[in-house]
Amino acid sequence: MFDQLSQRLTGALDALRGRGRITEENISGALRQVRMALLEADVALQVVKIFIEAVKARALGAEVSRSLTPGQAFIKIVHDELVSVMGGQENEDGQKPEPGLNLRTPAPLVILLAGLQGAGKTTTAAKLTRWLIGQGKKRVLLASADVHRPAAILQLERLAEQVGAAFCKPWAEGAPLPKAEDIAAAALEQARKSLFDVLIVDTAGRLHVDAEMMEEIKRIDQVLQPRERLFVVDSMAGQDAVNAARAFSEALALTGAILTKADGDARGGAALSVRQVTGKPILFMGTGEKVAALELFHPERIASRILGMGDVLSLVEEVEQQIDQDQAQKLARKLGKGKGFNFTDLREQLTQVQRMGGISAMLEKLPSQLKGAAAAAPGQFDERQIKRQIAAIDSMTPRERRRPNLIDGSRKRRIAAGSGVQVQEINRLLKQQLQMQKAMKKFSKGGLNRLMRGMGGRRPPL
Repeated sequence: MFDQLSQRLTGALDALRGRGRITEENISGALRQVRMALLEADVALQVVKIFIEAVKARALGAEVSRSLTPGQAFIKIVHDELVSVMGGQENEDGQKPEPGLNLRTPAPLVILLAGLQGAGKTTTAAKLTRWLIGQGKKRVLLASADVHRPAAILQLERLAEQVGAAFCKPWAEGAPLPKAEDIAAAALEQARKSLFDVLIVDTAGRLHVDAEMMEEIKRIDQVLQPRERLFVVDSMAGQDAVNAARAFSEALALTGAILTKADGDARGGAALSVRQVTGKPILFMGTGEKVAALELFHPERIASRILGMGDVLSLVEEVEQQIDQDQAQKLARKLGKGKGFNFTDLREQLTQVQRMGGISAMLEKLPSQLKGAAAAAPGQFDERQIKRQIAAIDSMTPRERRRPNLIDGSRKRRIAAGSGVQVQEINRLLKQQLQMQKAMKKFSKGGLNRLMRGMGGRRPPL
């Protein structure tokens, strides 16, 4: 999402790296480029002004002049101010706010989702439900108060079944839909009687903010008295997101925001503007169409990503969550016994990469230097190639997967025909499996232990 903004900001700041002294004269050009980068990213004008003034005041202050590396100190200031704009500053107690929702509240925790039509509220309701079930082990009840779009109600009902949540439908099949506020009241009653931990209510949207929509959502809010009122905003909406955020903030006592479609070709301005306009934190970020594509919003990590420093910590956490630990231990034991890394193992690794959103989603969290190295070898990081490799492995017999050395010329032709690829791709797949087998053999013989000893027993720096 932040590629364009990241390129412009890093380009503006690169000129200051290695400077022995920072003055108002030599930072004016960098600040001008930073200002243009933010405006081109659709960051609200008042947010840009506040940001630039804060950076300039700190850059010309004592904290840079005393630094041995003023250029790096200036970049750190930009990073810190990005964090501040996105809500990562310390609260009154001197503590940084925890990302996500406060689940330590009396049940049921009532969450109201609000936003414009097309922002992704219905899908976000399902994503948030899956997150609550997976992370918080909560029993969730979903309800849709979008009486203007029956298809949205049906969509949420199907998504509820998909993520393993209950769905409130307080009317008979074929009967007229109740009023939105009546659906909300019935959902709240069901959540209390059936002892659900969380109730999530989806609401109607419009293509633009209007009085009728605002009055309806105010009535729903009065019925529910929700603990969380979350504004769902499309990251690609630009200035429209700012206007909508301001309107919803005036109508509801918002408690936070969820940024959607962050995996698209967005300029990223919404992430920097919504927090400043509403005064409330961004809690989550949608990073894809699948119900698993929801991340906690960490201002520090997003700021690092914008400045090309990557977000390796989030990548490590995602790997730990998505990797099948039992499968990983089984593979480790197998390699420890001297058994080879075969195509069954390779397929499992490729499938896990897909579960994490594919190579592109992983590269998004790497520092810009590593992204550049990946871009230099596009064939190694092609999402379509991974799908073709899995198809090729699926075209093999179980015996061929266990014993790759059996695959001769005639078998290659059969596998290629069965998976719809060329024989050359089968040759590359065999070569890739052999390389991974050699690498795994080194680790199984203590290569990992030697690596850790060489690092003094420490994990690689993040």
